[in-house]
Amino acid sequence: MSTTRAASSTPDPAKPADPAHPADPAHLADPAHPVTERPARTLPGWLGLIVYLLAEGLSIWLAFGGDGDAGLFWAKPPVAATLISLWLLLIPASLTVIRPGDTKVLVLFGSYLGTIRRPGFWLVVPFISRNRVSVKVRNFETKELKVNDADGTPVHVAAIVVWQVAETAKATFSVEDYEKFVKVQSEAALRHVVMAYPYDGPDSAVTLRGSTDGVSAELGREVAARVGVAGVAIVEVRISKLSYAPEIAEAMLRRQQASAIIAAREKIVEGAVSVVHEALRQLEGEGTVRLDDERRAAMVSNLLVVLTSEQQVSPVINTGSLYT
Repeated sequence: MSTTRAASSTPDPAKPADPAHPADPAHLADPAHPVTERPARTLPGWLGLIVYLLAEGLSIWLAFGGDGDAGLFWAKPPVAATLISLWLLLIPASLTVIRPGDTKVLVLFGSYLGTIRRPGFWLVVPFISRNRVSVKVRNFETKELKVNDADGTPVHVAAIVVWQVAETAKATFSVEDYEKFVKVQSEAALRHVVMAYPYDGPDSAVTLRGSTDGVSAELGREVAARVGVAGVAIVEVRISKLSYAPEIAEAMLRRQQASAIIAAREKIVEGAVSVVHEALRQLEGEGTVRLDDERRAAMVSNLLVVLTSEQQVSPVINTGSLYT
């Protein structure tokens, strides 16, 4: 029974993937035993240099300082000659220098041995390949992309991504080219986030133009989730360019101007009504005048015209009665 259950849980490679349940990209990128960064075992490089100089001095002594046929190098014991030759060949090839901001990923015959992060002069295992990986903070600006926002309006957008390598083993072994990987995934995340929000909208709505900080924060989380498989950490992501596409820019500008005019008018009318209400309340409350409905309506009309008019109003003095 247990054998049947195990067989049923193993996916069939010939069976096509279910579109409704796509494979997890992180699962596809990491093998069953993912390579994680660990410190490499090293010795101070000065120790190797001292040993090299001692071996060099020993070889000179053996070549010229012996008795009889001591001046003939090939007349010396083969074992001593072989050991000296190996020391002279292997030690220089085992020395490496690490500059600040750089690391070396050590690989021996296809096996990952570790990463050297400490700057300095080091002695490592011979016959080892050393891949340089920079851990300095880097940044780039994505290409200006044309994307449809949540309302279907085409916009042009670009972003600045600040990043650095956090785990050198993943950056070296999990992806083919981690720099290109970061750029491609950043553009994909930018498209995905921009498509989720409208370019503009009411003050309370989350929009690309009005909520730049919030959208940038979400974009940073999106990019970090995509590039984590490559051992890359995202420091900051900011939208650097945002505008309507040229084919609709003029029409959208007119719409924005109309919306601004309407909002300004609403504010002016709201203020005018408040002023008129306060004026009537004070005049009637203190008993200065007593107005009937007709005179109150006329006063309200005149005050609203004066307060909401765009041009200067010329006062007209009425020397008669409102009823004549």
